[in-house]
Order: sequence, then structure tokens, then C-alpha cells
Amino acid sequence: MTTLKNPEPVDVVIVGAGAGGATAAKVLTEAGLRVVGLERGPWLKPEHASGDELKFLNRNFIWQDPKLKPRTYRQNDSEEAVITNFSATPQVVGGGTTHWGGMVPRMTVNDFRLRSLHGDVEGASLVDWPISYDDLEPYYTRVEWEFGTSGLGGANRWEGRRTRDYPTKPAPLSQIGRKFATAMDKMGHSTFPMPQGMVTEPYRGRKPFSENGFWQQYPDPGDGKSSTLISFIPDAINTGLYDLRSDCYVSEILVDKTGKATGVRYQDENGNEFVQNAKAVIVCGGGIETPRLLLMSKSALFPDGLGNGSGQVGKNATFHQYSFSVGLFDKELHDPLYGWSGHYMNLCSFDFYETDESRGHILGSLIFPSMLGHPVNWSFPGRPTWGQAAKDADRDLFNYSMKIGILLHDLPVESNRVDLDPTVKDAWGLPVARITHTPHSNDFAQEKWQVKKNGEILEAAGASKIVPVNMERITGNTSHELGTARMGDDPATSVVDRWCRSHEVPNLYVFDASFFPTATGINPALTIMANAWRCADRIIAVDRHGWTD
Repeated sequence: MTTLKNPEPVDVVIVGAGAGGATAAKVLTEAGLRVVGLERGPWLKPEHASGDELKFLNRNFIWQDPKLKPRTYRQNDSEEAVITNFSATPQVVGGGTTHWGGMVPRMTVNDFRLRSLHGDVEGASLVDWPISYDDLEPYYTRVEWEFGTSGLGGANRWEGRRTRDYPTKPAPLSQIGRKFATAMDKMGHSTFPMPQGMVTEPYRGRKPFSENGFWQQYPDPGDGKSSTLISFIPDAINTGLYDLRSDCYVSEILVDKTGKATGVRYQDENGNEFVQNAKAVIVCGGGIETPRLLLMSKSALFPDGLGNGSGQVGKNATFHQYSFSVGLFDKELHDPLYGWSGHYMNLCSFDFYETDESRGHILGSLIFPSMLGHPVNWSFPGRPTWGQAAKDADRDLFNYSMKIGILLHDLPVESNRVDLDPTVKDAWGLPVARITHTPHSNDFAQEKWQVKKNGEILEAAGASKIVPVNMERITGNTSHELGTARMGDDPATSVVDRWCRSHEVPNLYVFDASFFPTATGINPALTIMANAWRCADRIIAVDRHGWTD
């Protein structure tokens, strides 16, 4: 490793270029601040993207390599953690928005006040958010229009007030969507078009996304699928004030003798080490890598990790387990569903989102139908895996099956956490993240009830066979990492304040989903971007005037 001349200081250094980091870069540079972005992964170009299933799903082209960047997992403190690819997340420019399903519904009004609604839940660390839906609503709207989304305003009867419709119309219904809509209507339930990070008609020079099933887990070779890679990052670069450096691994956030952040230490792709000095540091590495970086950034002033005087860094972790029921339809009675030839998913329901304690649990999730996967990696429970039987199953089952899934709205538990593994290190010789997690009993009850209900919906849709696929533990299979640097007004029980600024380090911020005080029953990306924009506005109006060179 060689140490070369350090680059020039800037106003802000942002660790990560995903949903939070890229949004902050756009807003700050458009206000005239000089920003350096450091992204751990590569900068993909359009020619890297395709519908190559083996490349993207089987060969870790955009996913973190578990041999180079492992993580460890255990259920509780009495177990020894084992190496596993827990919550694998693309580490590339654009972050999770390069591979995501693009689901961008808004949080509900009640999502922000769960403790007020439910009180103290035994075994959980439930709190209210220090901000409300009304605080985020203007920023939800800004992101929806600047980022490029599709949907139908007012269609979700559970949604809070909305000041503007979506910029483009919903995607056409697929055959799977039609099955779902018909069954839900038959049962007296409502559905609405899934709000999505895509444009369905020409929009700001972008062409509509072509309707095909190669969407979830694939980057888009065009510009119909919205990602920070093709939207906010170019916006920031066009200001001339954003220097985005890919393949750069940040190992430490540096502080001065007064406890203020002065910048970060990082290695480039050639192993050269640099220090990037800045007036402020924004961390956007995700709900696992952000607490890991904070905990690695120890000093005499912060012996337990940076900004961790409360001991809360890494705690209250939630992960949104995806579970589902599978339905098989009799091909003699039903037309093919052709999930792979239509959009991945384009309809959903919030009818089971709000708490109904008659179900035996609190909280709930959105539900949505989809295919069972792509031709190589599709999976039907009990499907033969080789030989003629596997070929027959592909022929008989692939086009006649679908699933209805949930995103588990899991409860925060203080002991569910991310810390540093004491023995396992990554390819750079740094301690890896260790995840300790046991689901709350409410998580199991909620998941079991909703998967069963999804099976009933499939039965109403005409499925001849129903197979529930329930969780045994949290696996991180959604790549949604929430809550490990909790936002709150009390420095004793949270890591950052309502502006996502460290309680202890006045020029250190966390803009990824680590700040979530509680989870939700929806995908977090839209809220990450909206909140990053809100907090960046605060930096521009207030905080930067208190920074010193």
C-alpha cells in the first residue's frame, strides 16, 4: 500500500452513492457546495447491463462477493457467528437502486407514531419518529418528480395527503396482476397500481421502460428504470461540483481534538491510501456497513466507536423479511400467466397494512403478486432439480404459477444488532459486520397470518395448489437494512437527531436507512431519498454556516 498526496479539501465528503448519498450530492451541489463521493463498488455503464440471468443472479456481477466481503450471523449472544451472505446488497455506483424492484410507495401517517398507537410492546424497542408524514410529504413529491416515478395518486386509500400526482401513469397490468386484482375484488379487498421507480411514457428525455420480467436484480441498459445512477448522480456531476470516485473503500472517519469530523481515510482500487478532508461527513453505506464504519472509527475521544456514547450504534436492527405463498394453476383451465414477459409486479394492496389486533398481532405489510423467478433460477416448492422430471416441471409449472408476497413489518428489538466480528476479517484485513438477530414473536405471528391470507387470495384466483413459504429466521433476503443508527430527540436513546446529525459529532450525518427509528411495511428507498433531501436542505440553510475550515 502506498500513501500519495491527499486530494484537496472539500465542503462535504459522502460515503456511498446509493439512494441517500446520491440524493444528498444532487441537493448540496446544486446549492453550490463542493462534494466528494466515495463509492466502494464500480461505476457500471449501460453496456454492462442486460437480461443475462447467469451474469447477474448466479455470478455476483453486482452483488458483494462473500469471499472478499463476508458477514457473519448468529441468532443470539450464546451462539458462535458463522460466515453467511446476510443481506447481500449491490455495492456499486447507484447502490441498491441499480438492482431494485423499484417499489416506491409512501409511508403511512401511522408509520411515524407506532409507540403512540401501541404503547410499550414487551420485548420490543418501539418508539415514535421525531418527524411526521407532513414533514416528509413535500420531499416525497420532489423525489417522485425529479427521480421519475409512475403511479396513480389517490388510488391507495390508506395513503396520507398528497399534493401532486405521479409524473407518469401506471404500468399496464400483467396477467399475474389481473389474477390478483380479480381475486381481491371477489373477496371484497382493494388493490391499486404499485408506485414504481420507472417512467412509463417519455419523460424529461427518457424513454419508457420496456415491459419485460428482467427487472428485479438487473440494472437497466436504458433509462426507463429510475436509479440514482441515471438521475441524481448525473444531476450532481453536471454542476461541476461533484467528484465521484468509485472503487474506493473508506476504513475510518477522522476527527480532530475537539471531536469534530475532519474527513475520511480510504483506499482506491490500486490500494493507495488517502485522506479526504472535508468540513462535514455524510455516511450512506447502508444499515450494516454504516454502523460497521462508525464502530471501526475509534479514537481516544470515541473509544466505543464514533458517535456511540449512547451505546446505540448498531442496535435496533430490522430487515424486512420477504415471505410468500405460491399458487399453481391448472393449465387445462387457465391461460398461461407469462410472468417473465410482463412487468415484474404492477399491482399491490394496503388492505392488511394497518393493525387489526383480531388477527393476533400488530402491524402489517403491503402485499403484491409476482412471478416465481426467471427461467434459470425460478423456484417452485418441491420442484425436481435435475433430469427429465425437472424439464417436465419447467414445462408444466413455469407459466402456470405465481406468488403473493409480503415485506414483513418487523419490530425493533434493541438486542438485534450489528457489531464487529472479533475474529473474521475481510480481504482488506478489517473486521466484518456481525449480525445478531432473533425475530420478535409478533414478527412470526404477522408473517404466518399474512402468508396464510395470501394463500386464500390465490385460492380465490383459481389456484389448484397452494404452498406457503414461511420464514424460519430473518435472512436479510430483501436487502433492506434499517434502524442501526436510530434517529431521535434524546441523545441517550438514539444516534442522530431529527436532522440525521450525530448527537455527539456536530458535522457528521447518516442519510441511509440506518436512521429509521422503526421499520415500515414497505420498501424504504423513497423515504431514504425524501429524508436525505429534507436534511440536505437543512444543511444548506443552517448547518453549513457553522462549519469552520
